[in-house]
Amino acid sequence: MDQPINSSELPTSSGATERVTPISGQPLVIPVIEEQAIINREVVESGRVRLTKTVHEREELLELPLKQEEVQVERVPINQYVADGAPPPGLRYDGDVTIIPVLREVVVTRLLVVEEIRVTKRTVNTTHKQPITLLHEEVQVVREPFSNTVSPTDSSPVRPTSAE
Repeated sequence: MDQPINSSELPTSSGATERVTPISGQPLVIPVIEEQAIINREVVESGRVRLTKTVHEREELLELPLKQEEVQVERVPINQYVADGAPPPGLRYDGDVTIIPVLREVVVTRLLVVEEIRVTKRTVNTTHKQPITLLHEEVQVVREPFSNTVSPTDSSPVRPTSAE
């Protein structure tokens, strides 16, 4: 129930306002209008990116330091009897040489040192070279502009290649 407002009852150009009173004694209804914005989002394809991975192989010579031990065995004939009542000779060392006496019991019950076995151990350092294959991956990124038509090749996902 909106009532018309007389133009003489509106604010004047000097800025003074006059009191607006309804005509018929009913309350004056002034509609208040409010605008509302509704914002919607939608996904729009603006371009595509194609990734291409290339695997490169290169041969490289790998040098590994190796350590090995070599043993030299030397038999030295002695043929000496052990003195009566003396203990039999035992294992002994002469620098890096290990001396192991070999004994034989003789019927006379005397010990005869038949021979000595001399074991020399030395360490030899060598370098072993072995070729190996190393893999190197390179990825190329290509930006493709947006197009409204989708070809069958564009709709397939990019599958990574195996580098095994």
